[in-house]
Amino acid sequence: MTAPTEFQVFQEIAKRISNWGRWGDDDEIGTLNLVTEDVVRAAAACVRSGKRFELAVELRQQGIQTGIIPGRVNPLHTMVAINWAMFGEDAVATSDDAATLGLQAATHWDGLGHVSHGGRLYNGHSADSITPHEGATRCGIEKTPPLVTRGVLLDVARAQGVERLPGDAAIGPRELDAAEELAGVEVRPGDALLVRTGQMAHYLAGDREAYGFPSPGFSIHAPEWFHARDVAAVANDTLTFEVFPPEVEGLFLPVHLLDLVEMGMLQGQNWNLEQLAADCAEDGQYDFLLTAPPEPFTGGTGAPVAPIAVK
Repeated sequence: MTAPTEFQVFQEIAKRISNWGRWGDDDEIGTLNLVTEDVVRAAAACVRSGKRFELAVELRQQGIQTGIIPGRVNPLHTMVAINWAMFGEDAVATSDDAATLGLQAATHWDGLGHVSHGGRLYNGHSADSITPHEGATRCGIEKTPPLVTRGVLLDVARAQGVERLPGDAAIGPRELDAAEELAGVEVRPGDALLVRTGQMAHYLAGDREAYGFPSPGFSIHAPEWFHARDVAAVANDTLTFEVFPPEVEGLFLPVHLLDLVEMGMLQGQNWNLEQLAADCAEDGQYDFLLTAPPEPFTGGTGAPVAPIAVK
């Protein structure tokens, strides 16, 4: 009997974790259905000290994008009015500005319309529902309900005894188990997981190239762990989310396909978890109230987010 090919392994995982039809044939928000009112009430109980942590990197022209990914331009900020006294010199003066940017240029959520597989988006919606003029008419990022839930930091790097995982490190169930044990928190349905690799340290030190590639990230087996725990969303501190270059040659972005298409689970990239991680290590509290609604761009396949963790 021959061993299954890597693609067959991918297909088997996809079947095991599929949420298609779980919340109805028309569902477009996937695992965010798990964020119930009871989940939010429980999340509010995580606020003990009132400490707040900003998890987004700054939006700036010399940002994370280096041009490797076509179209993901860093923000181009333009002043369109400077001290304009529209009602006379002694009246109020206004300054105004505009920006052009890739919606996934910096800290962002990947929406469920971001990737397709076999001509299908999450829940079997046709990939043809994404059009040049309207964008994602199905599974658009604006469909995301208010994203407030319990966040849990899984500091995989610290659990491995290092400040930063090596570039070829693939995070699977064993690594996630170890980080959950370090946190002393049991992951619950409806949680949003923030997974730290330490990769963000490259970017914060000014090395954009080293930040991008090679990069640690999730293994093809991580989505099974997320599915078993009914996680609502997952974000990490890398450009590619999953390990890159790919752990399986010829299987490009399989974790994107499993998370977004099969499970219907938002995934976040380029989150700055450094200050939060240092504080969690100091006080031992790894759960918190997380507010992270994406900007509601109609038809967007992703969107910027300025997440806040409150402990």
